[in-house]
Amino acid sequence: MSIPSFLGTMTSLTHLDLSHTGFYGMIPPQIGNLSNLVYLDLSSDVANGTIPSQIGNLSNLVYLGLGGSYDLLAENVEWVSSMWKLEYLHLSKANLSKAFHWLHTLQSLPSLTHLSLSGCKLPHYNEPSLLNFSSLQTLHLSDTSYSPAISFVPKWIFKLKKLVSLQLSYNEINGPIPGGIRNLTLLQNLDLSFNSFSSSIPDCLYGLHRLKFLNLMDNNLHGTISDALGNLTSLVELDLSGNQLEGTIPTSLGNLTSLVELDLSDHIGAFKNIEWLYFSNNLIGGALPRSFGKLSSLRYLDLSMNKFSGNPFESLRSLSKLLSLHIDGNLFHGVVKEDDLANLTSLTDFVASGNNLTLKVGPNWIPNFQLTYLEVTSWQLGPSFPLWIQSQNQLQYVGLSNTGIFDSIPTQMWEAPSQVLYLNLSRNHIHGEIGTTLKNPISIQNIDLSSNHLCGKLPYLSSDVLRLDLSSNSFSESMNDFLCNDQDKPLEFLNLASNNLSGEIPDCWMNWASLVDVNLQSNHFVGNLPQSMGSLADLQSLQIHNNTLSGIFPTSLKKNNQLISLDLGENNLSGSIPTWVGENLLNVKILRLRSNRFGGHIPNEICQMSHLQVLDLAQNNLSGNIPSCFGNLSAMTLKNQISVLLWLKGRGDEYRNILGLVTSIDLSSNKLFGEIPREITYLNGLNFLNMSHNQLIGHIPQGIGNMRSLQSIDFSRNQLFGEIPPSIANLSFLSMLDLSYNHLKGNIPTGTQLQTYDASSFIGNNLCGPPLPINCSSNGKTHSYEGSDGHGVNWFFVSMTIGFIVGFWIVIAPLLICRSWRYAYFHFLDHAWFKLQSFRSGSITV
Repeated sequence: MSIPSFLGTMTSLTHLDLSHTGFYGMIPPQIGNLSNLVYLDLSSDVANGTIPSQIGNLSNLVYLGLGGSYDLLAENVEWVSSMWKLEYLHLSKANLSKAFHWLHTLQSLPSLTHLSLSGCKLPHYNEPSLLNFSSLQTLHLSDTSYSPAISFVPKWIFKLKKLVSLQLSYNEINGPIPGGIRNLTLLQNLDLSFNSFSSSIPDCLYGLHRLKFLNLMDNNLHGTISDALGNLTSLVELDLSGNQLEGTIPTSLGNLTSLVELDLSDHIGAFKNIEWLYFSNNLIGGALPRSFGKLSSLRYLDLSMNKFSGNPFESLRSLSKLLSLHIDGNLFHGVVKEDDLANLTSLTDFVASGNNLTLKVGPNWIPNFQLTYLEVTSWQLGPSFPLWIQSQNQLQYVGLSNTGIFDSIPTQMWEAPSQVLYLNLSRNHIHGEIGTTLKNPISIQNIDLSSNHLCGKLPYLSSDVLRLDLSSNSFSESMNDFLCNDQDKPLEFLNLASNNLSGEIPDCWMNWASLVDVNLQSNHFVGNLPQSMGSLADLQSLQIHNNTLSGIFPTSLKKNNQLISLDLGENNLSGSIPTWVGENLLNVKILRLRSNRFGGHIPNEICQMSHLQVLDLAQNNLSGNIPSCFGNLSAMTLKNQISVLLWLKGRGDEYRNILGLVTSIDLSSNKLFGEIPREITYLNGLNFLNMSHNQLIGHIPQGIGNMRSLQSIDFSRNQLFGEIPPSIANLSFLSMLDLSYNHLKGNIPTGTQLQTYDASSFIGNNLCGPPLPINCSSNGKTHSYEGSDGHGVNWFFVSMTIGFIVGFWIVIAPLLICRSWRYAYFHFLDHAWFKLQSFRSGSITV
């Protein structure tokens, strides 16, 4: 519903608040008729379009709120200059990019005390020569953007001597925290969080004695925390999390007796009222001080992702009001006993993974707390299954991965009524069957039992299960009973990889229409991919490599046009790669068909797959030319955040999102011929290129040096000729190069890296210069260097072989031809043998 224009007739109105009412649209000019208005709020997505100049008629306004919509445009703010009584101005998220004189206009308002421009688009930054914000007390400029962008704190802010609150979060400001902030001596609230400040905490901050709220979280702050922090005795909340601070916690924090919420402390016995304590994401180390036990009011404690050591419960065991405890990602170690947890009666949220702690309790132990969230990955809980888990009736999240359990899962764990939504028992040594022992289908929404020793048939699932990971176990038999029942399943994630499942993949996928990710790799499946697989309209990832599937490329996949990752490698699929792969599967980023028996040409239609980042067709029977249109694979320059299994030089490496960019083309071990298309050098974001073991001819493309992102090149065992392009020396990220066994000639280009490779990268050619031990002659002649494992002609061994053969027949031929020579020869041998025997007998007698 648009803002009604008839409001302009209500001229006696003094307060008008339409925020959060559902009204939206252009601000009617008739609003300017309400000259008695003292309070006007049209914020929170109410107003859009251009702010009408008539709003400047509201000269009695004390409060004006117009923000909240990115569609609100202020081409100028001259209309505000007549609002002499205005104290509060909120224009958050408004587009002020054309209001070039906004700062000059706003500073002329004598009563303005509160200004919020958070989320605004501001015009080109122009530092005014004179400023007179004499009354401004709060300034909120979080998440603002200038055109062009700036990465510093505007200097005019440091002239606001009456400022009490300053918020500059989410602004991508870098460099050190500016020293000009020391001028703002009245500051009580300072928020510089979520920027890129890269310095230690400056001393000027420790001089702001009135500060109550200080937020520096998620910057790049480093160094130690000065003992001068204890000077900020008015602090109520302090947040330094998400930085790179190190060292110990200063003892002077004992002076901060007003703190209610804290992220760093040491000598904290005086903080009787503190309820929140946050330390997360820093490099703070050492043991926890025992004074933590004096924080009798503490309810929320987060020490995660630091370097704390020792046994934390020596300090925390007495915190009876503690609701939430996060100590994950530290160096804690030691044994936790029943008494250490006895007083934590209020605990509901316990996250402690990634430490080296051992829980030693009796088999009948029942905790005094009732948890809803439990994450103790990498603790030592076993060898028996921790039966105390069954006493936690409110549990919703259970993380017991890698906890040393050598036991079976009690049937009560599945059958008892439970609130559990997530169960992770992966990376243990859990054994037994669950498919034949359970009376009812599994009903937990998210289940991860991967990397155990479970066996037998697959378990039945209820309609509640959304994610199931049973990979790396010993489940066997067919999938028929698991997959083929009449009830539709809402399952979205199914991982059955690395089991002993066999037979054909059942043709019952129409009952699993919600599946997004299916992984059946490394089993013993045979036959064709079933047609019903095409009914998975939302399928984005399908991995079936390392099975024994046969037949042609599965035509059922023609309908799966949402696929992002398709891996059919290591099977026995044959025939050609159909053209519809490039025409229908346009969202695919990963196409992996290696180690099959595909033949024919690589279809040009693959070049239509504009999102393709990994193309692996290695170890097939493909022939023909490499399509020149590979240069059109534009996504080879984009960053990929998907985990990809690449095979480089016969070695499998898993590249995860920590590497940022993973792009690869592998066409090795086929029967491809013709030249390497020069268009492939357009892929300047390609990381890995392998065309080895083919029948390629011609020159290495001269523009290969333009592919600046290349980390690996393998052109070995082809028939390439000519010189190595000098531009290859420009590839500064190149860590693997193999040009061996071609017909290349000339000097190996001189570069910062080429001479560091092993000579085996260049053998089997007519090359010279380092790293080969062959000097390039001044007359331009070159020599072949084969190396110890080369396939070229080694004339030393040839000469030795010929000499042996000639010498052999010089001796043997006369013996075969002349009988008298044979008699004389064998008589000589008999006589020599008799002498030898006599010598040995004499020696024994002596």
